[in-house]
Amino acid sequence: MENNTVNPAPLGLIGFGMTTVLLNIHNAGITSLDTTVMGMGIFVGGLAQVIAGILEAKKGNSFGLTAFTSYGFFWMSLVAIWVMPKLGLGEAPSKTSMAYYLLFWGIYTLGMSIATLKKNIISRVVFFSLATLFFLLAIADFTQNNNITVFAGYVGIFTGLAAIYDAIGQIINESFGREVLPLG
Repeated sequence: MENNTVNPAPLGLIGFGMTTVLLNIHNAGITSLDTTVMGMGIFVGGLAQVIAGILEAKKGNSFGLTAFTSYGFFWMSLVAIWVMPKLGLGEAPSKTSMAYYLLFWGIYTLGMSIATLKKNIISRVVFFSLATLFFLLAIADFTQNNNITVFAGYVGIFTGLAAIYDAIGQIINESFGREVLPLG
């Protein structure tokens, strides 16, 4: 049976990519953590990815469903972690609790990265660099070494830009009906 639904992956990838770049510009020490990151985290990184994941489910794509919805909810949970203490809803997380949060996201992402070995090269780049990012941020929080956070920020900028390239490449290639931007 032919599946004629649209490709929701570019929506999820652009939501992930732009939000990841924006947060990691902060991690690299270039900007402060402010409402631009939080707003993007809730709506573009969060909600847009969840919508993309639900649309992937309609296509029967378990990988797309799992990746986009889980990372969409990652962004929403991260913003909640930042905002809830300011609203009097619990204490701010310690560096150690954030390190474990990031470590488990890294382990999950490494598992998802293995699934990309059957996908295109750009997907592998996005997922393996994202796993590296999570592990670096976890190490930075465990050791409280800001230099690792800054380095991780640059890894995150690369990761987000790779996802943006993937999203734009899929849209351009679909629009032209041929491979204009190689995705591997």
